[in-house]
Amino acid sequence: MRVKGYLYIAAAAMLWGMLGPFSRLALSEGVQPMEIAFWRATLAWGFFATHAAAARTVRMSVRDFPMTALFALVGVTAFYGSYQIAIRAGGAAMAAVLLYTAPAWVCVIARFTFKERFTRPKILALAFTLIGVACVAGGGGSIQVTWSGVLFGLTAGFCYSLYYIIGKHFSDKYSAPNLFLYMLPIGAITLFPWVEFSPKSPTAWTALFCIAALCTYAAYFLYYIGLKHLEASRAAITATIEPVVAAVVAFFWWGESFGLTAYAGSALILSSVLLIIRDRDAED
Repeated sequence: MRVKGYLYIAAAAMLWGMLGPFSRLALSEGVQPMEIAFWRATLAWGFFATHAAAARTVRMSVRDFPMTALFALVGVTAFYGSYQIAIRAGGAAMAAVLLYTAPAWVCVIARFTFKERFTRPKILALAFTLIGVACVAGGGGSIQVTWSGVLFGLTAGFCYSLYYIIGKHFSDKYSAPNLFLYMLPIGAITLFPWVEFSPKSPTAWTALFCIAALCTYAAYFLYYIGLKHLEASRAAITATIEPVVAAVVAFFWWGESFGLTAYAGSALILSSVLLIIRDRDAED
């Protein structure tokens, strides 16, 4: 059963890893970052809504609407938007690597929110993350690293970390399709004022469809199937192939490459993820 779990999680991570390259394709066709984020939320909502309706999981408690709205603002509006801006400013590979600062953000937030203690592995992981970000910001290679790219990449990582923090509130109550049924339209509506719509080529629409159908809906669908066969910690470790996939595809498709220092920084960030996951697994 574990083999099935690993395969499902790996497939999900590969699809998430394609988000940056597909986004670069849409950007190259003249679609702006906030419009990509808007269509990602809007088109993906159609898939999640269909899934939720078919599974008959469409109800939500009125008491949970305020928290759902907050989650949508952070997890859709700010996350989708900042990630697209990071891709435009620094490339698909860099955005994917900085996204994986999320576990470090979780450690910091959980320390003050849930009073979780800082263990030695967590402290080491935070140090690795800080050094890694500094190395990635140093750039090198074919990628022209900008401070805005680093800033928005870290913002995306912070927003993504709240999926773990706020997600605790919903994990036992709602399935992913049920939750995204309500989150995505709120996110799309709040993204709308920031969107500059432009005429789109068939290639642009194809890229947007792939982002919504493959990198959002299908990736989450496969990930949650994988969790039925695999422990959360093992799933999280397996999912760290996402930035590797993003970097490899971006290299062959768009010619993106880091300098040696940035590659070392990327390795440090991913190592910090493994340290945090193993530390949580040991605590459990």
